[in-house]
Amino acid sequence: MIIPVRCFTCGKLVGDKWEIFARRIKTGENASDVLDSLGLKKYCCRRMLLSNVEIIDDVLRFNIEIEKRKEAHSFY
Repeated sequence: MIIPVRCFTCGKLVGDKWEIFARRIKTGENASDVLDSLGLKKYCCRRMLLSNVEIIDDVLRFNIEIEKRKEAHSFY
């Protein structure tokens, strides 16, 4: 899933905070502290980052498989 640019509920800009959030979470920081430091106080905005799932790599993998099958079955 691609992170939305704005919160679905209140419209606050959240898309620009995803990279910082993901990097800091990977280093082991507490998610609550990171969200507070990014200025995301409302629960509607916090859920936009907390509930995001990075699935683009999985989707691309399936796309590559589909392309391989098309090439294998194409007749010239």
